[in-house]
Amino acid sequence: MDYRNLGSAGVKVSPLCLGTMMFGEWGNRDHQDCIRIIHRALDAGINFIDTANMYSDGESEEIVAKALKGRNEETVVATKVFFPMGPGPNQRGLSRKAIQEQVNHSLKRLQMEAIDLYQIHRPDPSTPWEETLRALDDLVRQGKVHYLGCSTNHQEANEVPRLEAWQIAETVGLCQRHGWESFSSLQPPYSILRRNMEVEHFPMTQRFGIGNMVWSPLEGGWLTGKYRRGQPLPDTPRAHKWVKDVEDPKFDRRIEAVEALTVIARDKGVPLPELALAWTLVQPAVSSVIIGPRTFEQLESCLRALEIDLTEEDLAAIDRIVPPGETVL
Repeated sequence: MDYRNLGSAGVKVSPLCLGTMMFGEWGNRDHQDCIRIIHRALDAGINFIDTANMYSDGESEEIVAKALKGRNEETVVATKVFFPMGPGPNQRGLSRKAIQEQVNHSLKRLQMEAIDLYQIHRPDPSTPWEETLRALDDLVRQGKVHYLGCSTNHQEANEVPRLEAWQIAETVGLCQRHGWESFSSLQPPYSILRRNMEVEHFPMTQRFGIGNMVWSPLEGGWLTGKYRRGQPLPDTPRAHKWVKDVEDPKFDRRIEAVEALTVIARDKGVPLPELALAWTLVQPAVSSVIIGPRTFEQLESCLRALEIDLTEEDLAAIDRIVPPGETVL
């Protein structure tokens, strides 16, 4: 495995990061099966595992703890804070109270003395940055956290505000001014079909030495080829929530892009999802790519992407389908 630095931080992470959002009630409820998948990933050289306190209401963190028993020192474990973890108004967000309480809950569920990478899941407009950043710095000084990170959502998502590049740059300035620990990583959505992060976020992170651990490299299943004209919609909650009708004209450009990418994958002799992962892995601003396999077969497919060698001609052909900086909705 070709380990990489997480941005300018000294910690080494695998190019593939095992995402565990679908481990537990939200996806695979078989804890032993989830543990076997985690162990297979570790045995393959993946040392980076991403979870969050809100994934299946903490169940994902508990599964990770079971899988890593006796193997914690082999891994870099990342989790997050922001979303509601109870009915109270202070059981969410990025206040000092919420951060201090939620990190303790995560440490207990993960059965760890320190979290390797603690990330804010989303920005919290109701809390001043100074309060949040000082609280996070305290966690590092207390030895509860090794590194800090932040995460953002799709530009068109409306559940919470997106973390803009200028806001992250603002936090860098605040941390430099006060001598606080700054963010070592950003977790943004990124795929062949969603390249808008290349416009502002990636240049900013490269300027400040922030590593990108990108999520949704298969664009919610679009880059697996399962959404095609004339084919039935997959019987999955994600499909019925986000796509609903693949014949909708609003998906015309996306369908065309996927068809063109399928041709490139076929000519190269590799499956489309493996091509899409391989493309994401070679992007210069990317430290690690988060994968979310629910089965052994999906994990093995992700691992094979590490072996694909993309030529300059391959990359140029993909750029012609989705130019740098563009997003195909």
